[in-house]
Amino acid sequence: MAASKTVRVCLVKAVPEKWNLDGNWRLFELLARRAAEGGAQIICTPECFLDGYVTAAKEGSSEERFAGISQTLEGDGYVTLVRELAAELGVYVVFGFTELDAGGRGAYNAAALIDDGGGLVGCYHKTHLLDHDLKYLPGDDLPVWETELGRIGIMICADRRWPEVARTLKCRGAELIMNPTYGMWHLDNEWWMRTRSYENELFICFTHPHVSLITGPKGQICAKLEGDSPDVLVHEINLAECADVMFRARRPDVYDLS
Repeated sequence: MAASKTVRVCLVKAVPEKWNLDGNWRLFELLARRAAEGGAQIICTPECFLDGYVTAAKEGSSEERFAGISQTLEGDGYVTLVRELAAELGVYVVFGFTELDAGGRGAYNAAALIDDGGGLVGCYHKTHLLDHDLKYLPGDDLPVWETELGRIGIMICADRRWPEVARTLKCRGAELIMNPTYGMWHLDNEWWMRTRSYENELFICFTHPHVSLITGPKGQICAKLEGDSPDVLVHEINLAECADVMFRARRPDVYDLS
């Protein structure tokens, strides 16, 4: 067996309050500190945790109010607070928020990857937008980041429905996919995520306000935590268990659709 590459991951399971950035930040800080005390090395929030995923709000939404909750990666906003907390606790963070486009065109459904020194490793923008997400600009890349913990990719919520997303991350070297999400809380998520893990022989961390779920390279459920009370799932995984058996046996030469 390959040498151990253990990582203690933490998934935040909490329902954020729509529009309440300060309250959601304080809840995240509380749970992040609890996770760090439990030895977590990387903490992941649900999708757009900071603002409570307000794009799905049926009332009280306007372009002006939506713009008001959007954050920049630099400056004195909440992303900076997350970076400072990550450095203080010595943990990586995948933080879900609405990011203001630097060019002023709108906003992205975003997840920032921050390292244990508070450095910004990168920021992923949700690529697959459905009707309720059309307030957002679509992302146009599926990056994988080399970190001290391993090679990490991110997909947000509905991105998981398209097998090409997880497969592209695998092809780019991902060992661990973080999946901040908000909608569709039902049992189907288990077999979706188990399938995505199995067909790509890697770990996926599905992080939802009502359930935390980690699936492994053999399609197994590694850990699960459900319920409505704010809590954290802290679980150790071994990235040495990731494999390339099926990956090496692929036949790209017969997959061409042109």
